[in-house]
Amino acid sequence: MAGLRILQVNKFYPPHIGGIETVVQQVSEGLKDRAQVSVLVCQPRGKGIREEYGGVSVTRCSTWRTVASCPVSFSFFRAFRRMAKEADVIECHLPFPPADLACLLSRTRKRVVIAWHSDVVKQKRLLTLYKPILRRFLRRADAIIVATQGHIDSSAFLQPYRDKCVVIPYGIDTAAYLHAPAAPILTEKLQGKPLKKLLFVGRLVYYKGVDVLLRAFARTEGCALFLAGEGVLEPQLRQEAQELGVADRVFFLGRLSNSDLRAAFRDCDLFVLPSVANSEAFGIVQLEAMVYGKPVINTALPTGVPLVSLDGETGLTVPPGDENALADAIRTLAEDDDRREAYGAAAQRRVLEEFELHSMIDRVYRVLADHIETEERGMDK
Repeated sequence: MAGLRILQVNKFYPPHIGGIETVVQQVSEGLKDRAQVSVLVCQPRGKGIREEYGGVSVTRCSTWRTVASCPVSFSFFRAFRRMAKEADVIECHLPFPPADLACLLSRTRKRVVIAWHSDVVKQKRLLTLYKPILRRFLRRADAIIVATQGHIDSSAFLQPYRDKCVVIPYGIDTAAYLHAPAAPILTEKLQGKPLKKLLFVGRLVYYKGVDVLLRAFARTEGCALFLAGEGVLEPQLRQEAQELGVADRVFFLGRLSNSDLRAAFRDCDLFVLPSVANSEAFGIVQLEAMVYGKPVINTALPTGVPLVSLDGETGLTVPPGDENALADAIRTLAEDDDRREAYGAAAQRRVLEEFELHSMIDRVYRVLADHIETEERGMDK
C-alpha cells in the first residue's frame, strides 16, 4: 500500500548518535519505498529545520533548552498537530514525554502505535510528573511494539497492556556488515603483543557499567580492552584505569566512523556489554558483534539484553554489577579458544536467523498498516 502516510515521532534523529535514533532511521528508510514517511523530532539545540535526510522528509523542531535529557520545544507541539492531520498512522518512540503529551493534546483520531524502547529509569522526578500522562497514552495507543518479551515482563507500565503488545526484535542489515571491508584496527594497536582483544561499544555513561568492566578486567591477564565511544565518564574511567594499573592495556578509541566500528567488531576476539541498569533494554551492539561470529558477555538485566545473546549458547551472562563474575567470564572465554569459537559460530547463526533487518521492517509495517488497509479495502468494495 504505497499511499500509507506514516509519521515517525522521536526525540532526535541521525546524524545524532543513539540506539533509538538508529532504529527510527532503519524503520523510516526501510518503509520509504512502500509508504509516505515523515519524521518529526527536535534539534539537540538551536533553530529548527526541515530537510530530506537519507531520502526521508525530516522536520527538526527548535529546542529552547534541555531538561532531564529531554528537549523543551514549543514548536514541536504545533508541528505535531499539523503533521498528524496529514498522516494515516503515527508511531511514537518512547520514552519521550513531549510525544505523549502532543498526541493527547491534539486529540487525533488517527491510528497511534507506540514503539516502547525502555522505561524511564534515571529521571525519577520527571517520572513522577510523567506517569499520569504515560498511562493515559498507553490506554490511547492502538498497539505497542516492543523488541523482546523482557521489555514487557520488566515494565510495570506495560503489563496492564500485554494484549496490545507486539514483540518485534530489532534487526541489522547483515549483508552490509558481512560485506564491509576488514581492517586490523585493534590488532595494530597491540604492536605485536599476543593479547586477546575485548571490545566494548557504547556511550561512557553510568548505566553501561564500564567502571565495573575496568575492575573486572584488572583481574585478568593476557587481554587488551578497547572502549569505543564517548561520554561524561571518560575522564573518570581514564583515571580509574591508571589507578588499577591497566592503562597500558586499555585503549580509549573515542567515536568511530561506521566503517571503523565494523572493522573493530570484526577484529575483536569477544564483545562485552556490562550494563548495570534497565536503561539498557536491548543492546543492538550485541548483534553487531554476533554477526561477525563473536561471543558476547552480557548481564542478566530483567530487560531484553540477555535475550539477545543467550547464556551458554552464544556467550556468557553474568549478574549486573558483579565484577568477580565478569572477570571469571572474561577469563573463561579468553583462555578457551574452542568454546569461544563455538559460541561465536552460534552467535552468527542466531543473528542471521532471528535478527535480520528486512524481517523487522516487514513486521513493523504490518502493525502500522493494520486496520487501515482493512478499512480501505472495505471502502473499495
